[in-house]
Amino acid sequence: MAVDYAVIVVYLAGMLAMGWWGMRRAKSKAEFLVAGRRLGPSMYSGTMAAIVLGGASTIGGVGLGYQYGLSGAWMVVTIGLGLLALSVFFSARIARLKVYTVSEMLDLRYGGRAGLISGVVMWAYTLMLAVTSTIAYATIFDVIFDLDRTIAIILGGAIVVAYSTLGGMWSITITDMVQFVVKTIGVLLLLLPIAVVKAGGFSEMKAELPTEYFDPLGIGGETIFTYVLIYTFGMLIGQDIWQRVFTARSDRTARWGGTVAGTYCLVYAVAGAVIGTAAKVMYPKLPSADSAFATIVKDELPVGVRGLVLAAALAAVMSTSSGALIACATVANNDIWSRLRGAIGRGTGAPDGTTTAGADGAGGADGGHDEVRGNRVFILIMGIAVILIAIALNDVVEALTVAYNLLVAGLLVPILGGLLWRRGTAAGALAAVGVGGVAVVVLMGAYGILANEPVYYGLLLSLAVYVVVSLATKPTDPAVLSAWRERLAGRDGRDGGDGDAPAAGTSPHEPATV
Repeated sequence: MAVDYAVIVVYLAGMLAMGWWGMRRAKSKAEFLVAGRRLGPSMYSGTMAAIVLGGASTIGGVGLGYQYGLSGAWMVVTIGLGLLALSVFFSARIARLKVYTVSEMLDLRYGGRAGLISGVVMWAYTLMLAVTSTIAYATIFDVIFDLDRTIAIILGGAIVVAYSTLGGMWSITITDMVQFVVKTIGVLLLLLPIAVVKAGGFSEMKAELPTEYFDPLGIGGETIFTYVLIYTFGMLIGQDIWQRVFTARSDRTARWGGTVAGTYCLVYAVAGAVIGTAAKVMYPKLPSADSAFATIVKDELPVGVRGLVLAAALAAVMSTSSGALIACATVANNDIWSRLRGAIGRGTGAPDGTTTAGADGAGGADGGHDEVRGNRVFILIMGIAVILIAIALNDVVEALTVAYNLLVAGLLVPILGGLLWRRGTAAGALAAVGVGGVAVVVLMGAYGILANEPVYYGLLLSLAVYVVVSLATKPTDPAVLSAWRERLAGRDGRDGGDGDAPAAGTSPHEPATV
């Protein structure tokens, strides 16, 4: 195992070194939070694929393949479909807004009255996403070093918090690109073919397993529908995903780079399901499907290769964990704390105590406040909180389900409604967030956290309330809508203090709202 240990140690040391490099580059708010909005297609594609394909997609995807066969790919497939939909239909418009958070977008669209409550919901989602990603370190470090669960979480979490705090999005971007390469080599080029060969090839796999393992719909239509509702729609509105869209250099980069990343996700989904199916042939009676990945890596891979594949699993977890962490800290600082501080000060001149949304490098109410240092402090605080919650929390699936249910039921309708429906109003958006969020919590108490009904009914209630209240209230101020359309078209002129130019590749025929 010495060679495997060396591979892992070198990998972890490299992550910290990249954090130090990122610190030297992140000199402004835009550089720290969105990498200066200047990532090209290759870097953008790799980092976007890295953040959406985390431990659940890698270890969990193999586990679903072990349990259901090829249809176990559906969870990761729906993630890829969501990323494709975001990239093709919405990413260009999102990138042109030149904002930092989803709540800032809602403020721009609805006139500055929907940001705080949506920020609280988004913060809860990103916090739980970071927590569940951090818990996965326990599984990986147990395989590598046989570490105690608490120590493993502290070790993995501390490394991510360190490089994220040091360099912000620049550190995360560089580490994610390395993690993307490591995952590609470790999972697609090494583990996949080795697993299939060790299982005797596809013909032996078909002979050993029931036919439903090769039925593309074997996991069940209701499960697939729920995956679409939670993961595909979740990809459209999550702060962790939008913050990566904000890093794109241009419309074209956001659209085509995201399309490449989404396609990569579909390939990764099939690979995970095939690896899990092969593991079922070799180890038909594992106590837990989620242990399939660790078992096949420990028992079937040669020295050196095993270390690289474990590094790939670690990369998957770290990319999602760091992305969720910076998203959580960005929302906490920009959407919650800055508004509360502004409301207390009563001297900002912005609606609800907010700073001006979307001006890169602009201080707004902060004046001479060092925004890079402030965001760095918030990443450190949120990172410590994430590690402590991860140590205390045991049920990862329930925590993640609560997070996604709140996100989809509370924010999907106001966000997509704001992008697609001119008649949507701030009152309708606030009502949809409140009713959808409360309904999904109450329904989870009635039906159970893992039941499908809460997100179904919560989303329907959110949609109904949004439409009814919007139609019953005064339309959004024409001046607000006019400013919104200007921002969507990239003509607002807010290039920011960091030299951002209006996004290239703007498509003049693309409708802003319907």
